[in-house]
Amino acid sequence: MSETESGSAKDSGYQVLARKYRPEVFADLVGQEPMVRTLKNAFEANRIAQAFVMTGIRGTGKTTTARIIAKGMNCIGPNGDGGPTTEPCGVCENCIAIMEGRHVDVMEMDAASRTGVNDIREIIESVAYRAASARYKIYIIDEVHMLSTSAFNALLKTLEEPPAHVKFIFATTEIRKVPVTVLSRCQRFDLRRIEPEVMIALMRKIAKAENAEISDDALALITRASEGSARDATSLLDQAIAHGAGETTADQVRAMLGLADRGRVLDLFDMIVRGDAAAAMTELSGQYGDGADPMAVLRDLAEITHWVSVIKITPEAAEDPTVSPDERMRGQAMAEKLPMRVMTRMWQMLLKALEEVAAAPNAMMAAEMAVIRLTHVADLPSPGDLVKRLQDATPPPMQPNGGPSGGGHQASSTTTNASQPTATHGGNTTQMVAGGGATALGAPDAVLARFGQFETILELIRSHRDVKLLIEIETTMRLANYAPGRIEFQPTENTPRDLAQRLGQQLQLWTGARWTVTLVNEGGAATIAEIRDAEMLAVRTEAQAHPLVQAVVTQFPGAKITSIRTLKELAAEAASSALPEVEDEWDPFEDS
Repeated sequence: MSETESGSAKDSGYQVLARKYRPEVFADLVGQEPMVRTLKNAFEANRIAQAFVMTGIRGTGKTTTARIIAKGMNCIGPNGDGGPTTEPCGVCENCIAIMEGRHVDVMEMDAASRTGVNDIREIIESVAYRAASARYKIYIIDEVHMLSTSAFNALLKTLEEPPAHVKFIFATTEIRKVPVTVLSRCQRFDLRRIEPEVMIALMRKIAKAENAEISDDALALITRASEGSARDATSLLDQAIAHGAGETTADQVRAMLGLADRGRVLDLFDMIVRGDAAAAMTELSGQYGDGADPMAVLRDLAEITHWVSVIKITPEAAEDPTVSPDERMRGQAMAEKLPMRVMTRMWQMLLKALEEVAAAPNAMMAAEMAVIRLTHVADLPSPGDLVKRLQDATPPPMQPNGGPSGGGHQASSTTTNASQPTATHGGNTTQMVAGGGATALGAPDAVLARFGQFETILELIRSHRDVKLLIEIETTMRLANYAPGRIEFQPTENTPRDLAQRLGQQLQLWTGARWTVTLVNEGGAATIAEIRDAEMLAVRTEAQAHPLVQAVVTQFPGAKITSIRTLKELAAEAASSALPEVEDEWDPFEDS
């Protein structure tokens, strides 16, 4: 704290709690035991690093820890002959000057406002001079990730080999923006979010020291709103004490934060999942009339959705100290009753609703529309249930002989045809053009014997990844005759002039045998692409005529077929993703 700040604090007679109860020694740091233990051991073993970097969310104590380290390094004790310690005395000249922010050898720099290389150059030029009155010259750079690239580069050499009397301490909330070359030269400490139990105990201790009466439920609300930040929690506690005028309740804190009563939000949540739109709208209007922010209500609904989903997966998550016993029981009951598909659907819709409320000219109107939408889809069946309902409501299709057949059998017939466009084409082509089976003049039979069908030529091109040649053959070649070593085709209007020459050269290069590729004026079959498109069109037409598909389109007029997968493809996909079966060595009839 500077002299100006100290003077203003004395004049006003009041200091905000976040500064009044700022930790002064390592023992005061809460929730950061791993870092404190490491630093204590390093000080005791005289293994103090040349540079430290503190990272974590706002309010976890990064800058405060940097100042405590600076005091510990330069503390000389009450009698003036002490050494570096993890328990600075707080009464020597160095400790007092550092605590008040006026020590000449401990320089704090805010990288958010001083980002350039010239600012770093001042540090580089000053490190050569020894400390004026302290043991170490310490540079504390806050929000170090905001330094420019040139500033980081200028700092690297000094950071790697600083003089023995110089120490660097960096603090940042965005550790990923700090270059790896800088991080590798520092000891890194990750300051964790403070656990709810620890935070509640800290807030209760501060409230007691301030002679303020505040309920446990109010402390739980403050802890939940702080999201693990001690500074945020202390600031909210300061505001709550002033709001309650000595005796603060949960309702007062809720009104201060603009929150709805969590019990009432649970009521609203229950009305939504029941699909009771009228009751949900009445409850939302009541909360709005009592001062709740519509955005805060939707955030609370999203938080409850997440909380209930987590409880459903891990029941021990219900044991949250920031949640009252009544809320805990209601959350557990909802987790048992609601299926996960309902929870995930509500989560997605609430995320979308939050965006709409933030952009809407009237937040309450947008929130009401979101609640109406949520109640109307609360009982929407899952895709599996919907298909079952449609199957039950759809009469079975008739076979050509007049007998009924099951919808599942018809679907299987439709999709099986879709699985063979390429294979069918290959078979048709071979039957049309596999004539005499002659080989090219002078080519060994053993080489060409492997290419008995035209499909093998396509596979050969695919294996050599000649995509251009493959596309030209599939889209512009009308195959007229094929035999191992000889290809005849009728060109289309888009066939490249040199296709026959290039195909013959590539096949001779890949197989080592001579190939004859010639053009003919007639007799060519449809191209591979035409056959494939025709078959896919037939499959789509057959699928669209299926009674189950027609029932879906009737129920949902805007529905479209986006893709068709066969039973064979689904089975292959399931087989590829399934875990390998383990044979059980135990024989159930072994003892019989």
